[in-house]
Amino acid sequence: MRARYPDREGCLERNGAQLHYEVYENTGPTLLLNPTWQIVHSRHWKMQIPYLSRHYRVITFDPVGNGKSSRTEDPGRMSAAELIEDAVAVLDETGTGTCVALGLSMGGGLVAALAALHPERVDGFVAIGAAHPWGITAPEREEALSGMMDPPNGRPEGWFKYNIHHWREDWEDFVRFFFAQCASDPRSTKLFDDMVAWALETTGEQIALQSSAPPSIDIEKIEAGLRNLIAPALIIHGTDDRILPCESSEVLADIVPNSELLLIEGAGHLPQARYPVRVNKAIRHFVDRLYGLRREEARWHIGLTRPKKALFVSSPIGLGHARRDLAIAQELKLLEPDLHIEWLAQDPVTRVLDAAEESIHPASEYLASESGHIESESGEHDLHAFQAIRNMDEILNANFMVFDEVVAEGLYDLVIADEAWELDYHLHENPEVKKAPMAWMTDFVGWVPMDSGGVREAFVAADYNAEMIEQIARYPRVRDRSIFVGSPEDIIDRSFGPGLPQIRDWTEENFEFSGYVTGFDPRDLGTKEKLREDLGYAPGEKVCIVSVGGSGVGVSLLERIAKSHSEMKAAIPCLRMIMVTGPRIDPNSLPQVEGVEYRAYVDRLYRHLAACDLAIVQGGLTTTMELTATQTPFIYIPLRNHFEQNFHVRTRLDRYRAGHFMEFSDLDPDSLGETAGRAIEEGASYLEVETDGARRAAASIAALI
Repeated sequence: MRARYPDREGCLERNGAQLHYEVYENTGPTLLLNPTWQIVHSRHWKMQIPYLSRHYRVITFDPVGNGKSSRTEDPGRMSAAELIEDAVAVLDETGTGTCVALGLSMGGGLVAALAALHPERVDGFVAIGAAHPWGITAPEREEALSGMMDPPNGRPEGWFKYNIHHWREDWEDFVRFFFAQCASDPRSTKLFDDMVAWALETTGEQIALQSSAPPSIDIEKIEAGLRNLIAPALIIHGTDDRILPCESSEVLADIVPNSELLLIEGAGHLPQARYPVRVNKAIRHFVDRLYGLRREEARWHIGLTRPKKALFVSSPIGLGHARRDLAIAQELKLLEPDLHIEWLAQDPVTRVLDAAEESIHPASEYLASESGHIESESGEHDLHAFQAIRNMDEILNANFMVFDEVVAEGLYDLVIADEAWELDYHLHENPEVKKAPMAWMTDFVGWVPMDSGGVREAFVAADYNAEMIEQIARYPRVRDRSIFVGSPEDIIDRSFGPGLPQIRDWTEENFEFSGYVTGFDPRDLGTKEKLREDLGYAPGEKVCIVSVGGSGVGVSLLERIAKSHSEMKAAIPCLRMIMVTGPRIDPNSLPQVEGVEYRAYVDRLYRHLAACDLAIVQGGLTTTMELTATQTPFIYIPLRNHFEQNFHVRTRLDRYRAGHFMEFSDLDPDSLGETAGRAIEEGASYLEVETDGARRAAASIAALI
């Protein structure tokens, strides 16, 4: 799922080829995000589009040879001159007079040429890691490049893979080598995986044709145009670029008179993807200055007259975070009565906050849907959670850019982040943008690979864990409080990966422990008999609540249990089954089985869970711990491939001696009926769950104000 989709898209025909373009409408100036080498398509701008399109009109297009544009058998159709004229054609087709043109690598050289040849269409340009005619070749590439058109002698190694014959014979081998050089920055596994996948959408034959194209531009004319260019330029280059040394951009900056050079220390060839916050902010500063745009500045209050403010960012993946965060916020207000809390939140969290009459920041409407993304990655009771979170990088970056603007303008005394992964990651990557103390909360630590992910996932999960460990060691000031919602015994007993510390040992060294936060005290619910009466449950009926939380991932589980109703009814006389679908599943989309009642959303569901005779749920932590706290018999069926539910949550439930575990694959009507009857008969005698977790967490956070 993308963080933002285009407002319109289309194809235009030029010189025998179809060009696919996308337009993200806005009333501001237009930014043309140009293609680079045809080896990848316009998705390489995915970290820029959501942020820039909130402030400017943005246009992208795929090059001939990749993406949704045509493939061709004509080498000349993919020449530099053709790409420049394609850009002009896209401007014409979209009704664009002038623009700021952006380009990466080969695209960086092309936007410079576009500005030189069509200065009336380009108000300014941004060239990132630009390949241009006056560039400097890295010494290790020179010999290989000189023979790239010649058949290799045997199987090529290293840069000798940069050979059109090898591209035709083993395209994937070259692609993996090449993007290992492009994404040379440490901890860049996702960037590498993206680029390889996009490059495999075209063929070595197409790229070999492009490289066979004859020279098509007048270099002297372009240089003369650049030396006389009035439009300004921003030239960005990583100092550890293995494709083009940063000296190449220094040469380009010398040619373009009204240019500024931004060198990103230690960055490789793809800084727009690996360091998007830095690049996005640099682009916006450049464009705003070019057009004389002014940003709203925060209004400072003096001294003690300034009210205390906190920004609370709560993970929207499920409703559990919302309930516990609301409980912590209420305790925090008791400790700090003058504290005003604003929430940067999205559905379904906003439903809980609206019901509690909390203050939701208006910028929340700009947040890309994390719950929607998770649902889009799910299958039949299957969610490869680690990979889903990896694939959410574009959404998390877009949401961090919203957060960054909110905090810059809001004058907050405190930021509270409950599993807001985008904050934790990007603040550690960009510690200089931190504006307020931050309290970080989570109920699990450590990415755990699933067996189904094989060797690659084991490597990548360890790499993600190592990156987190390194970030926190390097910048301990980013997290002013790290609070684990639970106890040390709740942490899984395994290592972060080969050569890395044990998860429990490391967490005990780096976190405080609040105990679990249910958001309610079971003692306040009264007797079970009185609660059942208040909720309308009749004496003698066996109430079974089926709940799948606040996301839309639970459809398959609801369907299977609904179809098992008659067998469960036979095993449990007087059964009354109520299915709570949550706010993102339409009850009318589920099987309408006689005897099965549906509820879309139930306020304070924990009261019904405390009153029922049995609950059947997924393996989410919030619901299973609410059932544990209320001593309610329950069956839990973790989502397949969901590392948190299958490892972290299960470890915690085992400690509390709570619940009956079942695999989804074993969930046939007979086994479900048998397990349900046994769970009711055995009852519950779980360990007691803490009731002061919210107060303890709030007390720790309040010390930061």
